[in-house]
Order: sequence, then C-alpha cells, then structure tokens
Amino acid sequence: MKHFLTKSNVLTALHILGIAVFTGLFAWKASAEEAQAKADTISIGGSITEIVYALGEEHRLLARDTTSSFPPEVENLPDVGYIRALSPEGVLSVGPEIVIAEDGAGPANAVEVLKAASITYVEVPGVDTPAGVIDKIRVVGTALGVEEKAADLADAVNADLDRVLATVAAQKAEKRRVLFILTTQGGRIMAGGVDTAAHAIIELAGGTNVIDNFNGYKTVTAEAITAAQPDVVLMMDRGGGHSSTNEALWSTPALMLTPAAENDAVVRIGGLLLLGFGPRTAEAIETLHKALYAPS
Repeated sequence: MKHFLTKSNVLTALHILGIAVFTGLFAWKASAEEAQAKADTISIGGSITEIVYALGEEHRLLARDTTSSFPPEVENLPDVGYIRALSPEGVLSVGPEIVIAEDGAGPANAVEVLKAASITYVEVPGVDTPAGVIDKIRVVGTALGVEEKAADLADAVNADLDRVLATVAAQKAEKRRVLFILTTQGGRIMAGGVDTAAHAIIELAGGTNVIDNFNGYKTVTAEAITAAQPDVVLMMDRGGGHSSTNEALWSTPALMLTPAAENDAVVRIGGLLLLGFGPRTAEAIETLHKALYAPS
C-alpha cells in the first residue's frame, strides 16, 4: 500500500503534534506550580498569619503559633507554641523551610537557634501605624515570593485605611477619654500606657488614652485611675468566662467613681482584631470609633 504525503496529512500531523506539545507544557507547568505551592512555612504572630491568608497563600502553612486565631480555620493547623515562649525544637520538628515571625518573637536564644538553622527566618517589623501594616504585608509577600499579590493587598488595605481615617478626622464631638484594661486579676488593674498597640488604636479611632505617663502595660493605682476620669473602658473580648462583667468592673474602687462607671460604658473587641495591626486594622479603627461615638 502506498502512502501519499498530502497537505491535509501534514496539517493533521502538525495539529496532533501541537496538541501533544501543549499538553506536555501544561502538565509541566501544573507540576511546577504544584511543587511551588507545597506547604513549607510557619507563621509566628497573629497578624502574620492573617496576612498569609489575605494573600491567598494559606496552602503554604505547615503550622502557626498560639496567637494565630483568625481566620478560625487556622486553628486546624499544628500549634508550635506562644510567640514569646517558642521552643526551637518544636518549631523545627514540623520541617519548615521558611519561618515568618513578628518582631518580638522569643525568647532571644530560641530565635538565635532558628536563625542559625538551615531555614529562612524572616523577621517582620512590628510598627503600630497604618504605614506599619502596609510594610508588614510587603515583607510577608516578599518572603513568600508573591510580591504582586502583596502589592494588590497593600493597595486595598491602604484604601480602606484612608477611608476610615477620613471619617475619624471628620468627627466633631469632644474626644472620648479611654482607659484600656489588659487584666483585672486580683482586683488590680493593668492598663495600657503609651508605646502600646492599645494606645495606637485608641488614638487612630479618635479617642484619647487617659494613661499617658508611662510606657507599656503596667499595674495602675486606684487613685491614678480615679484621677484620670475615663469616659470609656476598653477591653479585649476574651469570650466565655474570661472577661470581667460590667458589674465586676464598676465594683472595683478604682473605677466606681468614674464617668465610665456612671454611664456603664465598656467596649469589648476581639484582641487580635483590636491590637493585631494586621490587614483588618481599618475594621478595628472603624469598630472602635463607632463604639466610642455611638449616639447615647
């Protein structure tokens, strides 16, 4: 039987060859993307984990730390411990190639061991400002090799922040005086001073932090709180039986003679949302601002 090489045959052969090449390239690309998408990262710090999810890179996560509680599904991941009490053995046992941690992770000797290990350790600056949030997003995006996605997320978050801060700036009412209470254990009040995330979020939301004579979180005397005369008490919403009731707060001698007690003015917001300075910071500012200046 004779075979004739016709134009039709040639075109058919080329068409089949093209399909085969395209299929091969597609399979190679899919394989490469699958390899690139493997879980290889541990996030240390609630805001870092939120950013990873907001970037759509949650499939990269092997594990997270105890402070990483949002979104809720993150709690299905292994927990390598509290951000300030890490065990290098526990972190490395999960087999990460990348560890992305908030500034302040510790203890220092544990971080030194992780930095010396054969992994990539990325330390993300923690600055409690809108610009600091944008920097966090960009650093995490670079660590994961998704700079374009990080740029898009940064633009979206920045737009939300601009919108909310414009609303706060337009507020004409007298600034509410706010006392942030971290704990009330044993009847002793630990409050947030300046140079804290609590101070930063109060100021961004248009309030005034009544504790401005020390840095950090410290126990405050009853006399100092009574003299500060807060209009509102701000606390983290810990859920369950971990939060002090309003009745318990106002029975505390330090608070019973304040405007906050007189008006039963307590605002409770989830801790990670309120103090995390992650991609939901605009939501935190807006939520607190509305709570402070809601019509009575």
